[in-house]
Order: sequence, then structure tokens, then C-alpha cells
Amino acid sequence: MAEEKNLVEVSHLKQYFPVSQGFHKIPLKAVDDVSFTIKPGETLGLVGESGCGKTTVGRSLLQLYKPTAGRIVFDGDVLFDSGEQYDANGEVICGEDGKPVIKNPVKVNMLPYRKRMQMVFQDPYSSLDPRMTVEDIIGEPLDVHHLYKNKKERREKILDLMATVGLNAEHAMRYAHEFSGGQRQRIGIARALAVNPDFIVCDEPVSALDVSIQAQVINMFEDLQDKLGLAYLFIAHDLLVVHHISDRIAVMYLGHLMEIADADELNDNPIHPYTLSLLSAVPIPDPETARHSHRIVLEGDVPSPLKMPTGCPFRTRCRYATEQCAAERPILTDRGNGHMVACFNK
Repeated sequence: MAEEKNLVEVSHLKQYFPVSQGFHKIPLKAVDDVSFTIKPGETLGLVGESGCGKTTVGRSLLQLYKPTAGRIVFDGDVLFDSGEQYDANGEVICGEDGKPVIKNPVKVNMLPYRKRMQMVFQDPYSSLDPRMTVEDIIGEPLDVHHLYKNKKERREKILDLMATVGLNAEHAMRYAHEFSGGQRQRIGIARALAVNPDFIVCDEPVSALDVSIQAQVINMFEDLQDKLGLAYLFIAHDLLVVHHISDRIAVMYLGHLMEIADADELNDNPIHPYTLSLLSAVPIPDPETARHSHRIVLEGDVPSPLKMPTGCPFRTRCRYATEQCAAERPILTDRGNGHMVACFNK
């Protein structure tokens, strides 16, 4: 049986933002050399502390931000390729002038792909236009991509989408401010589903919601995936939520991926020191087990992405750091069964 091909392939993705300091501009390295794949119908969870670059990965993948460098492939089509060449260690190959060797860069018009790649934003309060009714918000993607023949078909599609995400037909003529946070997020999900996508970037879609509403929205994501065969990049900082919904989990720190593994494997057998620290902070519902658990507290502060440490980005807070960690950056290596870890000493 042939292995199922990847729906999304991201290789060496970089997203730098120029920041002015005096008369000079220096790059803020929000995402620095991130690679991963997602298969059709799969959920990849992306976790890490605030400011590590999770949202930037999702937005760069959909090219809401134009990537600085890297390669993005969707269902076999190259959407972006900066043309940089890499050696076996993941280092950029440079010419005699010290500049990267560029071959065959690719940039495509994203409009045809917007029908297949969508995003659910983090804040349901600011991601919906307050001047538009729910019907117009959900119908806007249908208008842009001309996905109906007449007004009657348009309204039928909108009402069907509302029913899919648990909204009533009488909500169609209301405005976003008349809804609760959970209902607003459902409107955002219906808008993403309007073009019948294959892949959705879920950018912390439940972080702004009450815990009871979180469970409803997460269950809805799972039901939609079973029904429509959707693939998700699920961005969050709550490891319990991510473990529940994800097939695989990628752990991110300061713009780099530290570890990628199956959800159960990462939860049962974490290897990277940063992953161990994150998992030790997850609340345990059983008081007896919680009493005997050991909390791993990281020392020091997160370095500024404007002044990244040399070598491993995590070394300034790692108890296992050595001179090798300061001299070179570890790349993701397979520790068995697709469990990828970027660490020299674990």
C-alpha cells in the first residue's frame, strides 16, 4: 500500500520583520527555519509559549504575511519558494560572495488557493466586521469566489453553513456584537467553511472562550473533520486541548521547532527539555498524582528575537547546555517512529 502523500509541506520557512533601531533596521526573527508536513485529514498541533511565533507560522503559511524565505507546497503545487539551497545539515548554501545561492524562485497568485486554504482567527471579537450582518459575513467568501448562481442559492448555502456550526436561521440578520464569544467563533468557522476548504489554520480558536464553550467548539472541529475530511494546523498554548484534538504535535520555541511526534508519543515520552517543562506545567485532575508530580521550572528569561543566542535558541534556559550547544544549532533528528527532536544532549 502506497504511503499517503502530504497535503501541506513547509520547508525552511523564515519570517523576519524589519525593526528600526536608530538609523538602522535589524531583522526580528519571528520564525527561523521551520519545517513540517500535514497529511489530508490530519491535525498537527503547534504549541509553545506566547510570542514564540506560532501565529506567524500560520499566517505565513497562508501568505497573509509574505514569507522571507523557505518553500511552501500545497497538494503538490509550489505556492512559494525563495529558491535558497540547503546542505544536509540544513545550512543555507552560499556562493563565493557570501550570499545565498538562489535557484528558480516561485511566487504564485494565492486567490485560487484561498478556496482550499482558510483560517479561523484567535479573537472572535475583532475578526468579524461589526457593520456586516452574519449573513453577509458568511456570504462574503461566496461572493468573492462566485460560488452561487442566484440570490436564492446564496441564502440557502449560508443557512446550511449556519446549521452546520450550530447557529439558527433567525441569527442571519443580526450583527456580530449581538452574539456571545462562542457564537462569534462559530460564525468565523462558518465563514471559513463557506468555500469548502481542504485545510484550515486554527489560530488559538478557543483561547478567548470560557472553558465550557471551549469543549463545544473543540468537539465541533472534530465533527467537521470527520464529516468533511478537513486537515488542521491547530495552534494553541494549552497542551491538554492540543493533545485531545491532534494526531501529531510540534513544540515551538523562539521561532524554532524543538520536537515533533505523535500526540500520545509526545505526551508519554517527551525528550526535549523544553517539552518536559511544558508538560510538567499541565494541571493534573487527580490530587494524589498531582501531589507526587515534579514541576520543572525554567530559569532565566526568554531571549529577545532581535538578539538571538548563538547555537541552540533554548540553551540560555537549559540545564543540559554545553559548549556544543553554543557553537552550533541542533537540527531535528529522528529518534524512532517519526519522533523528531532538536537536541544534542537528550
